[in-house]
Amino acid sequence: MSIRILEIIFFLYFASHIPITLFIDFQALLPEHVYPQALKRLLRWYAAEYKDPMMLDPPGWFKSFIFCEALVQMPFFPVAAYAFWKGGCKWIRTPAIVYSTHVATTLIPILSYILFHQFPQLPHPGPQTLRERLTLVQIYAPYLVVPVMLLLTMLFSSTYTGATQGGRSKSKSKKVK
Repeated sequence: MSIRILEIIFFLYFASHIPITLFIDFQALLPEHVYPQALKRLLRWYAAEYKDPMMLDPPGWFKSFIFCEALVQMPFFPVAAYAFWKGGCKWIRTPAIVYSTHVATTLIPILSYILFHQFPQLPHPGPQTLRERLTLVQIYAPYLVVPVMLLLTMLFSSTYTGATQGGRSKSKSKKVK
């Protein structure tokens, strides 16, 4: 896959993450009166349709992930979107490695919880059947897959590592007279 195609995927991921985080995810942290009824209805619809009670009544550990999203990830989203829109910005490498490692690590307990937790039916029904669990996993999976793709790109792409295909650095060598 071309590096430019990956950069466009990363741009779309980060650019789309901004409104999702602000208008949906942060509802788990902020007081209800902050959001208009339309956004609250959208969240309730999503939670009912995809049986995601974590968004309506988040466990403490899940809230801590959203808190990290607010303090660490959200400020990074526009910066990353810009870097990948522009393309070839080597300065994004280290922050992207930190981001992708952090997010991939948080998705493991989230996906495990979805797959193995015995969700109650009330007050907010969670997934009960394997099909419902896998449907919810599909909603969360891109937030694991794209960060892993990002991590691999930052670690191994010569565009971001500065290495050529032969493994040598692209640094300029000095002429010896």
